Amino acid sequence: MTTKVDIAPANDHELVIARLMDASPEALYRAWTEPKLMELWFAPRPLTTEVLASDPRPGGAQEIVMRGPDGAEYPAKGVYLELVPGRKVVFTDAFGPGWAPTGEPFMVAEITFEPKPDGKTLYTARARHWSVDAKDRHAAMGFHDGWGQCADQLEEVARGLSPHH
Repeated sequence: MTTKVDIAPANDHELVIARLMDASPEALYRAWTEPKLMELWFAPRPLTTEVLASDPRPGGAQEIVMRGPDGAEYPAKGVYLELVPGRKVVFTDAFGPGWAPTGEPFMVAEITFEPKPDGKTLYTARARHWSVDAKDRHAAMGFHDGWGQCADQLEEVARGLSPHH
């Protein structure tokens, strides 16, 4: 199980969770960038995830649909902005493929994987919103519980991987 770490948001537009994980930064990065691995942890259970498109490179498209047990679907589209293998994933829902504006931007997410001397990794997920209202809506949707549960699921997947491809 992950260990919570308190990191304050940088400003009033940001939500953040941080966990000390018993998995390598490389394994966590793989779980974030390989579609079959993302499907194992990306939505809080009992929701499931299907990765419809994933091109993990700056400007590459990402399209995911999360499904509830009742059949409800929660689609998410966006593009990757920055990827640093084994260290960082940044994506946004403000743009779709070909940098086409989505019309309803919500956030930029920055995920970092910081190796620690004890072999653990400090995992930090920052959701930076376009407005305080958007941040408040995301918090009310269950950001901390949902992203926290997903962090636990992520660690579980990453622990089963070797740190290298």
